[in-house]
Amino acid sequence: MNRHTTRRTGAVLCALALSTTMVACSNESDGGNGDAAGGSTASGADRGPITFAMGRNDTDKIIPIIDKWNAEHADEQVTLKELAGEADDQRDTLVQSLQAGNADYDVMALDVVWTADFAANQWLEPLEGDLAVDTSGLLQSTVDSATYNGTLYALPQNTNGQLLFRNTDLAKDKPDTFEDIKSACKAIEKDCLTTQLKQYEGLTVNTLGFINGWGGEVLDASGEPAVESPEAKAGLQALVDAYKDKTISPASTAATEEETNLAFTGGDTAFAINWPYMYTNAEEAGLNFEVQPLVGEKGVGVSTLGGYNNGINVNSEHKATARDFIEFVINEDNQMSFAEASFPPVLSKIYDDKELIDKYPYLPALKESLENAKPRPVSPFYPAISKAVQDNAYAALTSGKSVDDATRDMAAAIKQAQ
Repeated sequence: MNRHTTRRTGAVLCALALSTTMVACSNESDGGNGDAAGGSTASGADRGPITFAMGRNDTDKIIPIIDKWNAEHADEQVTLKELAGEADDQRDTLVQSLQAGNADYDVMALDVVWTADFAANQWLEPLEGDLAVDTSGLLQSTVDSATYNGTLYALPQNTNGQLLFRNTDLAKDKPDTFEDIKSACKAIEKDCLTTQLKQYEGLTVNTLGFINGWGGEVLDASGEPAVESPEAKAGLQALVDAYKDKTISPASTAATEEETNLAFTGGDTAFAINWPYMYTNAEEAGLNFEVQPLVGEKGVGVSTLGGYNNGINVNSEHKATARDFIEFVINEDNQMSFAEASFPPVLSKIYDDKELIDKYPYLPALKESLENAKPRPVSPFYPAISKAVQDNAYAALTSGKSVDDATRDMAAAIKQAQ
């Protein structure tokens, strides 16, 4: 959820100012990312003032962009509607309005895991035809998170990916595979690897990292459960084994992102999996450390993707303006402002900016993480899928449930929810 994918991001890339909390542009015809088809061909009736809804924790990043848009579009002003800070409360507010067929919110900043749900309920206007937007410059994983049944239903706004942090005083060599971490742990007297295995969304995220990192999937291409494949079982078994042999710290089953942050910045664990926000904290703690993408069975691992996707309300009366505004958000200047505010941008070229890399050397690692990242299962039933993953992974970690039984029950719960 955005609680650990967007809000925490801000703290991080602060240092970089891209650490990652994700101006302006030109004119109405060039909303932001090139010459994609759109507003200029839509009818005048589709243009006018719009509202933009977003959780209040991250609105400080979008307000300067709204101000720039409004300075250039006197007749198409954007009004910010701040939603609650907690992701579940944000979703409830949007769903109530959409179920009633209201147009209270023309554009909605959606947690990436909501996009398929909202699309399946026909609450989002597909971004095709006159509303199409060029996504060729965006990180492909972010585009995938906004796509449902082959159709783009939202435009990625900002993103986030996990990193592997290593205390170089405790673990000198960079690991290339997860087996390298296990080998390094044999010489480490403190906790080796700390991550989030408490029974909440963080456990789903990290379980998916192991399943995907060993070549498995939770859902197959047709949307059916795939957790009983040999690859998915191997990933979950690797997680369970690493916890059992204490490669993964025993404290991890009580850890959220913040406990992980405290353990790493306090020098109590050699490795940690966390979001980029921890980079600044580790610097401020005076640690000698390095970051890299996650590692899996055979090489670079698979991070779960975080962030927001901007969707257009199917009931909006000013869809052409809405389309141009969400495109405006992803132009180079605005995406650079996200980087400078610690909000990981979705525009790929930002991560190649030499001046930023000189300031924030971890940017290439974050880009590689994002390029290899996967969205959480794209399904209108995601909450039930997440619960199935959490319940059974936690039982396998803490109660001796076999991986065969855990994946069987996981698949059954997912199937029942669909």
